[in-house]
Amino acid sequence: MRFTHDEMMTVATSRFIRDGWNTFIGTGLPMVAAYLAKATHATHATLMFESGILAPEPRTVARAVGDPRLQSTARRVSGMLDALLLLQGGHVDFGVLGGAQVDRYGNINSTAVGGEGYHRPATRLGGSGGANDIASTAGEFLIVVRHSRRTFVERVDHLTSPGFLDGPGAREAAGLRGRGPTGVVTDLGVFDFDPATKQMGVVSLHPGTTWDEVAAATGFELARPATLPTTKEPTARELDLLRTRIDPDGIYVKADRA
Repeated sequence: MRFTHDEMMTVATSRFIRDGWNTFIGTGLPMVAAYLAKATHATHATLMFESGILAPEPRTVARAVGDPRLQSTARRVSGMLDALLLLQGGHVDFGVLGGAQVDRYGNINSTAVGGEGYHRPATRLGGSGGANDIASTAGEFLIVVRHSRRTFVERVDHLTSPGFLDGPGAREAAGLRGRGPTGVVTDLGVFDFDPATKQMGVVSLHPGTTWDEVAAATGFELARPATLPTTKEPTARELDLLRTRIDPDGIYVKADRA
């Protein structure tokens, strides 16, 4: 069965979510992936949103983390402070983050790119929101981004959300909680971080993707493994759920590339 890059990314992201986890979710593909996980292998995962919405059971995909369709089925609706306090209290197992830049240690920039640094950047972005809180205090987090040299850089221009900072032991020395980034999902493959060096490495390449494509789209050197596994394709059931129940209108999961 044919599938798009967005569908592959969504399914690969959903497979990181474990049953029973308290999972902090943002708008976009992560939200669709969380819905898919709950509909398949993680039925007892609890979804949590920065807006303060806790444990919703939405029937259709929401347009934002504060969408009333999340509120109508939620176990609790409070506010951002309560949501971030749950993070600070150690009650979040897993989060999903995006960003404009990611480096080899899983540090994320979503604040300022290029120019003369933070005060006079070439491009000013939206900033952290709750991303730093997730990266600093959740049990672990996943990075989900499009793969390009503009995104995967040798060193982020601004540190918005910490990964492994500058290598082994750095998170602990900085007093950060949680295990840090557990992996990266892009439109080219799935990646993880070496337990010893804390540097990004390859887990699998999506069907049809070559090593040369990945190397050319990465702004730092990736160690090439002896074997290059292929990411498991979406199942017919996963695709059917995405297309007919979770995001039938293609709000987040686009069908423009196959």
